[in-house]
Amino acid sequence: MASYRGRLNEVCCPQHPDAHLIEDYRAGDQICSECGLVVGDRVIDVGSEWRTFSNEKANSDPSRVGGAENPLLNGSDLSTIIGPGAGGVGFDAFGGSRYQNRRSMSSSDRALINAFREIANMADKINLPKAIVDRANVLFKQVHDGKNLKGRSNDAIASASLYIACRQEGVPRTFKEICAVSKISKKEIGRCFKLILKALETQVDLITTGDFMSRFCSNLGLPASVQKGATHIARKAVDLDIVPGRSPISVAAAAIYMASQASEDKKSQKEIGDIAGVADVTIRQSYKLMYPRARELFPDDFKFFTPVDQLPQL
Repeated sequence: MASYRGRLNEVCCPQHPDAHLIEDYRAGDQICSECGLVVGDRVIDVGSEWRTFSNEKANSDPSRVGGAENPLLNGSDLSTIIGPGAGGVGFDAFGGSRYQNRRSMSSSDRALINAFREIANMADKINLPKAIVDRANVLFKQVHDGKNLKGRSNDAIASASLYIACRQEGVPRTFKEICAVSKISKKEIGRCFKLILKALETQVDLITTGDFMSRFCSNLGLPASVQKGATHIARKAVDLDIVPGRSPISVAAAAIYMASQASEDKKSQKEIGDIAGVADVTIRQSYKLMYPRARELFPDDFKFFTPVDQLPQL
């Protein structure tokens, strides 16, 4: 009885609580394998709605019907479409279809689906996870329903929504990275970014040099010691106010250049600029500000392959 009481919330045979239950899918019953008692009836079949005839139809799989429910669409994308009539019932006297679909999808849902598809395509190109795609979809939906950015293209709003989603999820991407996978200019994405923040009354955390350091160093193939040194250099340069007014991306790129030049794995300004999305001259300007105080920027445990006094003077 003790084991039976512990399983009151489960469907089991009262006489044989540990017995395996056999499911009769045709009748919707659950039967005890020991005594044959029907312990559950009218069980809902959660299997496929149709059998799969994969050998007969190579290009289609009728194991499921309809698309997945999308809560971001009006009506959760549940709509009714009238199929072709059978026999003469579905046709009028002139042979035309008696019942017609006026509109299978609203223009609002069509715009949302196109935007969601564009966001998914952009995210796939730069390997962003589904959590960021879902957040970007919600942001676009809020802007679309509020009609806050009239006159702006949906592609621009979608690109800005993806940029904001990356910032809010703690894995920021640069405007140039979003622009590279989008059809919208960097200037237009920046405008939509500011308008969305204002319209939704939301905010994003300020980006820092550490947000990009691991990704840039990984793409450059630099070891962990160089990444650690570059992170320390960039943080120290910001704390000492050596690079006032410089963007975190350019400071991170200059720090990577300085750390790599002091190590065995040297990288050129062009290599770093291509990965970071900044021009060579931008890296050079930040590096010139950091070079005079290079000794105090490096961490104490950094292993120099090239001494500080032999670093390039640009």
